[in-house]
Amino acid sequence: MDEIEEIKRRKLEKLLQRASGHRPQESYPSSPLHVNEATLEEVVQRYPLVLVDFYADWCQPCRMLAPVIDELAAELRGKVVFAKLNVDLNPGAAMRYQALSIPTLVLFKEGRAVDRVVGALPKQALLARLRRFMG
Repeated sequence: MDEIEEIKRRKLEKLLQRASGHRPQESYPSSPLHVNEATLEEVVQRYPLVLVDFYADWCQPCRMLAPVIDELAAELRGKVVFAKLNVDLNPGAAMRYQALSIPTLVLFKEGRAVDRVVGALPKQALLARLRRFMG
């Protein structure tokens, strides 16, 4: 009897997660996704909360921010998805989202841009900004 109730409970949880649009933590990446102009929209629409790092390989502040993004991607797995977009290889997306200075971080919630940071922030400052949108 208990085993059947446990199966029912797990099944109900999955159904509720699907209905609410919440994805199980396993489907969230634990490291930043590398996106381009073709895949950016798909990622932003797929996950409820996505932080996109508009960067360039030659940019020193971008390089300083990279390990922070990597750490947060692992720590916030299941809550926030992190994506990286190279502005040199994807100038159209950089222009579309007005990433004129780099690094520019754009936070998308439910597919819409809701916050923007220009420049490299320390980990705790970035985490504080993200927490305002995590629910």
